[in-house]
Amino acid sequence: MTDVAIGVDVGGTKALALIVARDGRVLGELQAPTPHAHDDGAGTATAKVLTELINELCARHALDSHEVPVGVGLPGLMRRDGRLAFAPNLRTASGADLGTLLGESLSSSIVFCENDANCAALAEHEWGAGRGIDDFVMVTLGTGIGGGVVADGKLVRGRSGFAGEIGHMVVVARGVACPCGGHGCWERYASGGGLHRLTREAAIEGRLPTLVAQSGSAASVRAEDVTAAAAHGLDEAVMLLKEVGWWLALGLANLAAILDCGHFVIGGGLSSASDLVLPSAREYLADLVEGYSARPAITITSSMFGPRSGAMGAGLVAFERNT
Repeated sequence: MTDVAIGVDVGGTKALALIVARDGRVLGELQAPTPHAHDDGAGTATAKVLTELINELCARHALDSHEVPVGVGLPGLMRRDGRLAFAPNLRTASGADLGTLLGESLSSSIVFCENDANCAALAEHEWGAGRGIDDFVMVTLGTGIGGGVVADGKLVRGRSGFAGEIGHMVVVARGVACPCGGHGCWERYASGGGLHRLTREAAIEGRLPTLVAQSGSAASVRAEDVTAAAAHGLDEAVMLLKEVGWWLALGLANLAAILDCGHFVIGGGLSSASDLVLPSAREYLADLVEGYSARPAITITSSMFGPRSGAMGAGLVAFERNT
């Protein structure tokens, strides 16, 4: 039985690899940009980057990449057999069998793939903000929105393994185009990618005059500028993050109505701005959920591990499946 595993979280902008101990401690960390060169869904570009990332991390910590179990969290529709059926935010690997590709390049038979948000939910349930809670929804706010549903203490996978694709709930009929091919998906309004889009629109519409003046043009204002300015109390930036909070609350209200879940854990890259977004989301939720006052309390908490949750959970997957 190995004492450590490698957990890799592949996002829309970067891949994060961690060395994880069985008690949840992180013993090593390395990241690399996610490739987006088109390769017809073969996954070779992604597999190459992940192989190099894993080999480098192992080399730095005197581990043998052939022998350490590896778990990989991937965004999108992950089949029960470990193949990534469809990944709108990771086109280079959409349809690929990355587990097999990585196993071949690492000369390893102990590589396991899972949906990234499912990984995050498993980590939070085992070690973090969902520990001791048998019913909750993990919501990861990154380039898109991922979801992991835990019911009666177990991860809900669905018929094909595709359960939890909450980012593609439609919240605006015929709304903004989404990389998935649809329109009006929740992730186009409440994710990190959604914040980038809302920032661009607000700058062009004249709702961020101070930030536009500071950056020199509307096109130069970034989402990072908004979160930094909001942290310093700039009203125009605070108002934009409150708008993100409303969109977040709208999706959570839909989930509460469908699942009767009383606890949400918010993670992913945008969770770094949770202190700015979650208070407004909690406030708006009371107005958006049917019969809010008649329900038991609904809680919204930040992930304990933030952007690390997915990679930590991928390490947990490696431990559990390497039996």
